[in-house]
Amino acid sequence: MKTIFSGIQPTAIFTLGNYMGAIKNWSALQDEYKCVYSIVDMHAITVKQDPVKLRAQTLNSYALTMACGIDVEKSVLFVQSHNKNHAEMNWILSCSTQFGELSRMTQFKDKSQKHPDDINAGLFTYPVLMAGDILLYQADLVPIGIDQKQHLELARNVAERFNFRYGDFFTIPEPFIGESGAKIMSLGDPEKKMSKSDDNPNASVYILESKDDIVRKFKRAVTDSESSVRFAEEKPGISNLMTIYGVCTGKTMSEIEAEFAGKGYGDFKLAVGETVADTLAPVRDEYARLTANKDYLLGCMKNGAEAALKISDKTLKKAYKKVGFIV
Repeated sequence: MKTIFSGIQPTAIFTLGNYMGAIKNWSALQDEYKCVYSIVDMHAITVKQDPVKLRAQTLNSYALTMACGIDVEKSVLFVQSHNKNHAEMNWILSCSTQFGELSRMTQFKDKSQKHPDDINAGLFTYPVLMAGDILLYQADLVPIGIDQKQHLELARNVAERFNFRYGDFFTIPEPFIGESGAKIMSLGDPEKKMSKSDDNPNASVYILESKDDIVRKFKRAVTDSESSVRFAEEKPGISNLMTIYGVCTGKTMSEIEAEFAGKGYGDFKLAVGETVADTLAPVRDEYARLTANKDYLLGCMKNGAEAALKISDKTLKKAYKKVGFIV
């Protein structure tokens, strides 16, 4: 079986974009692959965090990942900072990463503009930490959104450079991008990705929101001046809603167009909102059940960290030997 690795930051409750673009795919892969999933709290501190809030969000993100379908009996699910090997591998790989490569990372440029008072070294080098996250588990595949392809390409370049210097060692990871829902756009501005950090409270749908709030946000979603439900490049708002509806129902764009032929945007947006809310209802129920048992969650975290450490220890020790350290 091939190995899959993916991680998600615990900086806020997951959006519908996080769910459809990544986590929904995670659970579907558990029976076909060896899956390693992480709450990447070390990445989160590249921007200022409230320590108390970060701890709570990490626990909640862990519970929410389980609620979204990750079975800790099938997959390794752990908190990144619970495995010291990630920090150690980060240094090894930093010495196989070029300054120019990091300076071209678009997310560094974006975050530097958003946080001009805290352009720290970690923000600049965290793609190397991300590469280590993947390579520590010799991952064959990485489920990613389209916007993360640049970071995966860096991981591939670093692995190839290391292998060239020290002999074949790291598996070169390939992207796994779901056929649909890979990139869910903002309801307020369909030209940009749905994001936790959007200033518009109606632009992003969070998967723990109530049905009423979800439906209300979809009713307010930006569309266009036409009235036909049609998937087209010049109709980004409607196309985004059709993508979301398709992910929830399994219907193709042609089937959706036929279903809403002759109907207005109001009917369509209401249908999308209600379908999304109903799709997320089991996730909300399971999250409530899990968070009511903190001891159980902490036990799962401990087991996940031990499993991740066991796997990654082998890779780190071999990497140490490759570069010439005495092990």
